[in-house]
Amino acid sequence: MSSLALFAVPFTRAAEPEWIPLFDGKALGKWKTTDFAGHADVSVKDGEILLPQGGDMTGINLEAAPAKMDYEIEYLAKRVEGDDFFGALTFPVGEKHVTLVLGGWGGSVVGISNVNGENASENETTQYRNFKKGQWYRIRVRVTKAKIEAWIDKDQLVDLETDGKNLDMRIGEIESSKPFGIATWRTSGAIKEIRWRKL
Repeated sequence: MSSLALFAVPFTRAAEPEWIPLFDGKALGKWKTTDFAGHADVSVKDGEILLPQGGDMTGINLEAAPAKMDYEIEYLAKRVEGDDFFGALTFPVGEKHVTLVLGGWGGSVVGISNVNGENASENETTQYRNFKKGQWYRIRVRVTKAKIEAWIDKDQLVDLETDGKNLDMRIGEIESSKPFGIATWRTSGAIKEIRWRKL
């Protein structure tokens, strides 16, 4: 046997960071209904957070975000009724906040609002995707010092390098979702299995 083999150390893969749930499937817990004008009543049923269609926006938010940098968020979202965004996630990027829009501007726009003053329908993150009513989609967002990334199921739709970019919220009611929230626009949505992990 080689003398080197005597000192060989088995290779072990680093453990994946642990996912931490943000919703227990039973009650809103630390989530509160976002104070949008004309919002509908949020409820929990069968393990889902139901966001009924309001006058314009209905949503939930936390008073403190689980992290500001180097983290991932994952949740399941579906459009129940309506034709606009149904699970838009507002989240921090350091001291800034942005929103991942899902199915906005009439139903199909996906992207980050705002990048360099431009909203999700008109900047470099703009993508288009058809969303079926009643179908669950797994949403994952990763925030690092270099990038904002987002996936819908296994498809990566956002891969934004943030160096030199001006990141900010779209001006309006959506700002009430800060520092961490999920919202709908003139649409009923449902959310479940919300969790996060530190990278």
